[in-house]
Amino acid sequence: MKNAYLENYDKTTHRIGRAVSALTLILLVGAPFVIGSYLGALPDLGAVARGFLSVGLIWTISSVVEFLVYTPMLGAGGGYLAFITGNLINMKIPCAMNAREIAGTKSGTPENEIISTLSIAASSLTTIVILAAGVLLLVPLQPILQSQTLQPAFANVVPALFGAMGYQYFRKNIRLACVPLITMSILFILVPALISQTSIMIIPSGALTIALAYVIYRRQHG
Repeated sequence: MKNAYLENYDKTTHRIGRAVSALTLILLVGAPFVIGSYLGALPDLGAVARGFLSVGLIWTISSVVEFLVYTPMLGAGGGYLAFITGNLINMKIPCAMNAREIAGTKSGTPENEIISTLSIAASSLTTIVILAAGVLLLVPLQPILQSQTLQPAFANVVPALFGAMGYQYFRKNIRLACVPLITMSILFILVPALISQTSIMIIPSGALTIALAYVIYRRQHG
């Protein structure tokens, strides 16, 4: 009965996930054209195509890498929710990983599938509530947000966020984390132009980390 239930759950998840993903894609792509048609301000499609090509190739590679890396971690339900609602690296992945550690589940198991889906759903709902409250309070809080005293703090929010999230993974194997971190840092210092290509640099950095992890594993279990 458990296997039959999980099989039905998996089929239903994929059916709903594919339908909602297609609907989301239509809304995201169609919204600018609908608004432009209504306001009589449609952009030059040739310029749009050229603009897309300038950034689309980079983000296409990044999207494929994210799909291949994150889907096994999140499972079907969590994967659909995460990719539809977005903000995977900043919020969805840390939330799912934290929930998995608390629950003690393993990747690829039905338990991890359910935990990932619930944690990402809770994260998405929390984000919606906070964003809605932020929009409603944007005008009353504007003097505080524009305060010169707080500007240095706001300028360092993103580095602090990524540093905190990165450390929770680095601390699990400091030796393994230091090599790609130091290598990429030196490379970015020597070639500053690569800073704008961080999505592509994920591939060699990830390949280096995987190779080092394999070497360490072979030495420990050789």
